[in-house]
Amino acid sequence: MGFAELNPSYPVFSMIRGVAKNSWQLGGVVLKRLGILVLLMWVGAVAFAGSHEVAGVSLPLEVRVEGIAEPLRLNGAGVRSKFFFKIYVAALYLEHEGRAAEEILRQLPAYRLAMHFLYHEVSREKLDEGWEEGFRANLSTMALTGLRERLERFKRLFATLHEGDVVWLDHIPGQGTRVSINGRFRGLIEGDDFSRALLSVWLGRNPVTESLKKALLSAATPL
Repeated sequence: MGFAELNPSYPVFSMIRGVAKNSWQLGGVVLKRLGILVLLMWVGAVAFAGSHEVAGVSLPLEVRVEGIAEPLRLNGAGVRSKFFFKIYVAALYLEHEGRAAEEILRQLPAYRLAMHFLYHEVSREKLDEGWEEGFRANLSTMALTGLRERLERFKRLFATLHEGDVVWLDHIPGQGTRVSINGRFRGLIEGDDFSRALLSVWLGRNPVTESLKKALLSAATPL
């Protein structure tokens, strides 16, 4: 989010205008101090409006995704931990705020699920196991059978991931799930049904963790 995108109705700008109005006649010293105050408040407003930090990862509050007309906004974010180790930060981006998992999965809007890896190395085998467990936990045997070929193709898009790697899972309505790693397109898995099943790994009845599901649906970020 750049300077031009900041909303002039934010309270911080109203405060600045009020101080400026009352101080204009008070001389150069006051105006100089006012200028410094304005600069500091402006920088603070930019930092607040532009990102949200989770476990040391700076997350943009808004992203543009190719194929989706409207920008997606950060809905919630949290840490996937296992055995006291932090594995990755997950961030869910939606067109409109969503707090009910069932409603999001039913409507299946455009989304981005971003995974920012924190652990030093997650092997491809471990990733495969994780995807398999997540799909099995949230799908019937029949539904999983119908997605099996696409799930295997999805798994093959990943290699071993390391700390600092970023995965984007973008649902493009009417197309399917676009997978990118470190900003590089890896492949498209067709079908809204696959995108729904994939998102259920985090938002389904048996999510990867309940705490992460809650975080992805929380109001922890200024929307």
